[in-house]
This record gives sequence, C-alpha cells and structure tokens, in this order.
Amino acid sequence: MKNNLLIFIIIILFSTCTSTPDEIKNKNNTSEKNANDSSKLKPIADVATILSKKEVPVLCYHHIRNFTAGGRLMGYEVSPEGFAAQMKALADSGYKTILPDDLYEYLVHGATLPPKPVMITFDDNDKEQFTIGATEMKKYGFKGVYFIMTISINRPRYMSTEDLKQLSDSGHAIEGHTWDHHMVTKYTAATWDTQLVKPQKRLEAITEKPIKYFAYPFGLWNKEAFPELKSHGYKMAFILSTKRDSTEPLYTIRRMIVPGQWTPQGMIKAMKQTFHLNKVK
Repeated sequence: MKNNLLIFIIIILFSTCTSTPDEIKNKNNTSEKNANDSSKLKPIADVATILSKKEVPVLCYHHIRNFTAGGRLMGYEVSPEGFAAQMKALADSGYKTILPDDLYEYLVHGATLPPKPVMITFDDNDKEQFTIGATEMKKYGFKGVYFIMTISINRPRYMSTEDLKQLSDSGHAIEGHTWDHHMVTKYTAATWDTQLVKPQKRLEAITEKPIKYFAYPFGLWNKEAFPELKSHGYKMAFILSTKRDSTEPLYTIRRMIVPGQWTPQGMIKAMKQTFHLNKVK
C-alpha cells in the first residue's frame, strides 16, 4: 500500500516537472482568458439603477485666461489665478479626480469611487488648457478630460498633436467633441461621419487609445444622437446642467460650466447644489 502511494506521488511530480514551456504558457493564457471572460460577466445596471445613483460632480472649463468684467465670454472664461485657486480648493476639500472610465464602471457595474469624486473637463482644445490647466492639476495629482474639436488641432492658440499625445500619455483622457463644434441637433444623415466618426479616428491615431466618450457642443442633444453614438463605440456622452434623459442617462451625463466670477468657495457651493451632493440617500 505504501509502495503504491509512493509510486503515485512520483508520477504526479514527474508529470508536473516535465511540463513544456508551451504547456505552461497555454495554461497561463487560459487563466487570463477566464479572468477576462469573468470581467465581461459583471452585472449591468438597468436604467432605474443608474438614475438612482448619487451624481458625480462634473466641471466644465473653456478658456483659462484673464477677462474683462461684463465681457461677452465671461461665462466661459476663468482667470489663471482663479483656476489655480479652484484646483487648490478642491484638493484642500478632499476631492479626488476621476475619469470617464471610472464613472462608467461606477454607473454600470457598481464600481467604488473615492469618497469625494470630481471630474474636471475641458472643451474645444484651447492651448491654455494644456499650459495652465494641466500644470495646475499636476500639483494635486489631478487628471482631466479634454473634449477636442479636431478642426482646431495644430492651429494658433490651440493644442497640437504633440500636446494631446503628451496629455494622453500622462494619464489624462482625450475624448470627442465633433470636428467643428456644430450642434448635434442640426445634423443630417450625411453629417454624422464628418462630426462623429472622422474626429474619433483622428484622435485615436494621435493617442493610440480608443475614443469612447463624447461631449455635445453647447450641451445640446437629441434622441437621434443616441443610436449614432452607440453604433460607433461611444459608451457615454456629456451634456450641460439640464435634466438627464430618463431612458438614456449614460448619453446625457450632466456637467456644470464654471464661470469666471465665482470664488473657489462659490464654485464648490454651486457644485454641491447642482449635483445634490448634500442630499441624503
């Protein structure tokens, strides 16, 4: 009996030790495949569950430059000093930045976010979003989301392909914002390729990453946009602070424009009110 047991153990050890590298590699590949398959089996939240989740504040910036009080673009301009103070106030208040992938996983798969998450987004591709915006965010370990209208790339006062690549490689998200900022509500069947597909391909060529998120110009959207976005691999789309669509909340994620006249404290107060951060669930 003991001799039989000893022979059995020797056979098992011999077969394990004599596994070829290819066999071991195949076993590892199978394990990785099973892990990937299991991630795809995560439960997907329904619309009611997504709508019931606590909203994450999403801030929207355009120009980071000095402005004249009462000027035409005051609502879209934040001074460099103001932006710096706002980033410091967010960090001092304990906020941590998240990116669209984080938000998607939270809404759809129930992933955990930091206790005080915030998303910082920029529209249109202004150069100062790179030179000032990214520099200030780096002080606090913040990462931003840059929604790019591709017609402006490499033009004076706008970011270059090198700037966008550097931002992407540094962990910021580069995402879609049409070719030339035309309203989605005015698109025809022939317009989608120009405004949605070609910009997506160009940004993917620059960043070497998939472009999965989209911001509507002026925050204006319609239901006709949803199937177009879905068919081209966009997982979420961002509006401004109007009401979300009750049937497609992932394609009407709310954002809040930060006007230049707000103090850091005023910005945080407005953010809490807009996204109902003080509401007990």
